[in-house]
Amino acid sequence: MTTTTDTLLWVVVPYVCLAIFVLGHVWRYRYDKFGWTTRSSQLYESRLLRWASPLFHFGILAVFLGHVMGLGIPQSWTDAVGMSDAAYHFLAVSIGSVAGFCTVVGLVLLIYRRRTVGPVFRATTRMDKLMYLMLAVVIFLGMWNTVSGSILNLGGEYDYREGVSVWFRGIFRFDLYPELMAEAPLGFQLHGMAAMLLFALWPFTRLVHVFSAPVGYLWRPYVVYRARPDRFGTRPARRGWDQVGSEEPSRR
Repeated sequence: MTTTTDTLLWVVVPYVCLAIFVLGHVWRYRYDKFGWTTRSSQLYESRLLRWASPLFHFGILAVFLGHVMGLGIPQSWTDAVGMSDAAYHFLAVSIGSVAGFCTVVGLVLLIYRRRTVGPVFRATTRMDKLMYLMLAVVIFLGMWNTVSGSILNLGGEYDYREGVSVWFRGIFRFDLYPELMAEAPLGFQLHGMAAMLLFALWPFTRLVHVFSAPVGYLWRPYVVYRARPDRFGTRPARRGWDQVGSEEPSRR
């Protein structure tokens, strides 16, 4: 039986966060184009960033693709191609653990860099701090669900593909099943709620750079470089010393 609280948490909140996510990006692009940036701090420090940034970005990309497969692809599709539950579970846990580990290490290094490097810390805004906090919460809860549910098997066995995944796909079909999320373990509920809040916060942080790509460079005209003239301007040259190596004799 679906209660009012279940409907509020798993029907109303998802659509509110999704609306803020879409409309917030439209507003940000129209009225804050100069703020649509990563606010790069590479000029302040690059030694730690050289390791932290690739670890975090490649790790979070692998985590995203794993969520697309786990939440967006129905179990009937993987069964149709002959993938057994054991093979799916092995791939999900092994690849997900590696991707999660890289993401966590990269995020820890990024936060450590921002806190210990003076110029980077002074360039950190309040919204940056809130973004890092939300990212850390979402990633920690996701890793906890993987370790506790799939590896340690704490709290009993739970198949998220028959619960959370069905609810998630229902968001885009406008056919949600809030009772499925209400019956999910607390870790999955917290992870889902934190992820929705992160998406609502997304348009107002530096995370907007995810939707930026230098596509314009493909057809941007070439930059024309011209030879530097010996003299500048249209005024006649004043009498005085000529440049070294000039063909005219020096005036005395």
